[in-house]
Amino acid sequence: MSEENVVTVGRAIAAINARDIDAYLACCTENVELLLPMAGAEYLGADGIRRFFTDIEDIGPDLRIEVQRVQAIGDSTAIAFLRVGATGRASGIATGAESANVYDFIDGKISRIRIFLDREEALKSVGLME
Repeated sequence: MSEENVVTVGRAIAAINARDIDAYLACCTENVELLLPMAGAEYLGADGIRRFFTDIEDIGPDLRIEVQRVQAIGDSTAIAFLRVGATGRASGIATGAESANVYDFIDGKISRIRIFLDREEALKSVGLME
């Protein structure tokens, strides 16, 4: 199951880059949670994911996510190390950052995504770092 989870993470990120909401939701459970702890934001369920896609378009319509590495952690969790880049719609300023997302799975589908700007914090959240 863990290798399938790695593949599912790749499909979900490709769906974000393609702005394909249906493909993204196909990777997720019905009650998926997308959490941005650093911003105190959360997107819950299919409606929340649709709002997330709308927010991407509003904030940085050219947002792209580059997968650097995805690692399975047991049968129900994966961590993805990413490079995210976008140009601000209002500012026109290009930005880029490294981040890490932690994905939790139920029956092969993503049930929760936690987005971390601090990779060490992401590693700590899954017990890979003290």
